[in-house]
Amino acid sequence: MIAEVTGIRRIRMLYLQLLYRCNFECLHCFHGTRLQHADAFTAEQAANLLTLMRDRYGTEAVTFLGGEPFVYKDLARVVRHARRELGLRVEICTNGYRIERRLAEIAPHLDLLRVSLEGVGSTNDHIRRSGSYQSALNALGLARELGVPTGATMTVTSRNIDEVLPLARVLEHFEVRQLKLHCLRPVGNAAAHPELLVTEPAAYARLRERLREAQPAIEVVVDEDLSEHGAPEVCAPAGGPAEIERIEADPRGALTMSCKAVGRDAHAFWYDKRANRIVHRPTATDELALAVPDVVCGRV
Repeated sequence: MIAEVTGIRRIRMLYLQLLYRCNFECLHCFHGTRLQHADAFTAEQAANLLTLMRDRYGTEAVTFLGGEPFVYKDLARVVRHARRELGLRVEICTNGYRIERRLAEIAPHLDLLRVSLEGVGSTNDHIRRSGSYQSALNALGLARELGVPTGATMTVTSRNIDEVLPLARVLEHFEVRQLKLHCLRPVGNAAAHPELLVTEPAAYARLRERLREAQPAIEVVVDEDLSEHGAPEVCAPAGGPAEIERIEADPRGALTMSCKAVGRDAHAFWYDKRANRIVHRPTATDELALAVPDVVCGRV
């Protein structure tokens, strides 16, 4: 259905939000009140969607997210299925909180563990949860011991923009390969915390300059809103590009092609879990009708 409506015939990666439930309530989380919702994929539904995406759209990789994927009881099962049965590259994005036992269980089937951090020490813990910083470092340390490659993500806010470089230096000690920096978008919990928004545009330019001067050993990737040149690409209907980098499925089955539409209920496509098919449910406010821009990442 996606190909018929948009012309898109290949989608490289599926971002699969397995559930909304999380052991954190981060101040900037785009899920907001949905963190309390019970919607989730069953292991069978997740396997069905993964198979559909691989067979119909040539999907070659999956990133499992939540909520918090490590509180999903069937995580090991879906990870093994994705890797062993479907041959997909498997990544997990996690808060890294007390995941050691389950990480050891799935390590042989994992291509990348990406841990979310929002600064160093108390800066991170204030945004996320007390004790979460040290727990995340413990997870990165164990991943290194288990031979699992690691990355990190950070959402740039007014509280942590000056800690990007200090955090990068900490991550270097754990042999983390990449730090991805995202722009805060005022949806979900972030809508209730406008003080987290970076309101001075020049602050991003100073951040980029500091990164260029420091030349950290770790690769730093920024999304377009933090870059010097915002990408004009949009989610377009038929006649647009035949291939896109990613699509994201939330626990209800709503599918989103643009990071900027995530959390905004701007879904043109849905995965029907019972029928195991993708359906088109257009609205006047979906991402295609509004031509919501995608987020293009680039290296500093």
